[in-house]
Amino acid sequence: MSKAKKRFSGKQVDVDWDGRLCIHIAECGRAKGELFVGGRDPWGQPDLVSQQEVIDVVERCPSGALTYAVKDGTVSERPAPDNTVTLSCNGPYFLRGEIEIEGAPDDMDGVSFRAALCRCGASNNKPFCDNSHEKAGFRDYGAVGEKGEKLTAAGGKLMVKPLSDGPLVVNGSFSIVSGSGRVAWTGTQAALCRCGASNNKPFCDGSHRTAGFKSGN
Repeated sequence: MSKAKKRFSGKQVDVDWDGRLCIHIAECGRAKGELFVGGRDPWGQPDLVSQQEVIDVVERCPSGALTYAVKDGTVSERPAPDNTVTLSCNGPYFLRGEIEIEGAPDDMDGVSFRAALCRCGASNNKPFCDNSHEKAGFRDYGAVGEKGEKLTAAGGKLMVKPLSDGPLVVNGSFSIVSGSGRVAWTGTQAALCRCGASNNKPFCDGSHRTAGFKSGN
């Protein structure tokens, strides 16, 4: 196991936390129940709640930092039926679905289902968000002006390719959800801005070139 990961072992189910991905959204810490309690050692205790509660709380994690493993193998996480890219207000892209991110380490299990990807250009952990948008003063409320193409379904494999010094190229059937919660765009391919400079967010307009964006990959 990576040194960045910590395991909370239970009799029926284990929970792993990946510090490389956690951006402290607190879906876990604010969840009702005794699974995660701040200031407690250990912080996570799977045996204090039901197996289903573990699954429910872990799958709320939008960054993929939390994953679970049921020891008898009868239950495992499945991708959301529809692939979605949600624009958070002044923050990252939140992806859910059957995701494959090119270049992601093999031991980042959670990002196969849930991921938070940088869209401000300032993350030191690209393509993943590390909350650098807060210090960088990134501002975008997540409005979407384009509609894309009509889809019959939004599932299946969602391929994400971070281009060197350029956008995130996303291929597969998916929807883009605006910051206000509206399903705003549907389609099968998009180049999404990750430099923070596009005038047509969330889509790339080539501004990364004039902005001198460096992806580090």
